[in-house]
Amino acid sequence: MVIVGDKPAYISHILRNDTGVWIGMQTDWNENHAFLRGEAAAAPVVSHENRGVTYWTFPLRVERLSGTEDRINVVVSAGQLEQCPVAEGAEVEIEGEVRSFNNKSGRGSRLVITLFARSLRPGAGEHANDLSLAGVLCKPPVLRRTPLGRDICDLMLAVNRRYGRADYLPCIVWGSLAQRCAALGVGDGVRLEGRLQSRQYIKVENGQNLTRTAFEVSVMKLEPAGAASLTEQLWTASP
Repeated sequence: MVIVGDKPAYISHILRNDTGVWIGMQTDWNENHAFLRGEAAAAPVVSHENRGVTYWTFPLRVERLSGTEDRINVVVSAGQLEQCPVAEGAEVEIEGEVRSFNNKSGRGSRLVITLFARSLRPGAGEHANDLSLAGVLCKPPVLRRTPLGRDICDLMLAVNRRYGRADYLPCIVWGSLAQRCAALGVGDGVRLEGRLQSRQYIKVENGQNLTRTAFEVSVMKLEPAGAASLTEQLWTASP
């Protein structure tokens, strides 16, 4: 057992996988809660079956205050859809968890990020996109600067589920908060608030420009575990 901040972390099989992520890291300091309200951008389609339960997926369109739209892929059980049918254009609100899994098909993104619905209900009103996460950093932070001179820090957060599973969630931090997060290290526990966002980018394959979509957590506030010696307050994003 080691100590991450003031919390015990049980670490076993410390290895790097083929993406450079530290694996086998477990801690009791975990939280994964998402609340989104928006509009179904398409009707649900069958996704997969697990333990006799059929799951469906649909894209949820969520508008930011700036007018920018995020399209988040939602995974929901057949039973939930029976209780709350969803059609294209339906306004719904979802509480659940941000999930990840490794795509080994060779097509699309290697790390697939989805919103796993714990509850689904009608939800007319202002769009919402709120996340609360707590976990452990499993890759060193990467600080970079945009062409416009804005600092960005990339984090990879591991959030444990039950039964030894974990979700690996890419997070992006902006401005002065990015500079502070760059001082964190692998194994540090953090608690954060933010939103789940989609972002298009261009990937060159075989000489062709292909449009891809990345999904990541945009961090608004962050609290290092047991970081009283650094700050007593939440670290808040600022330009």
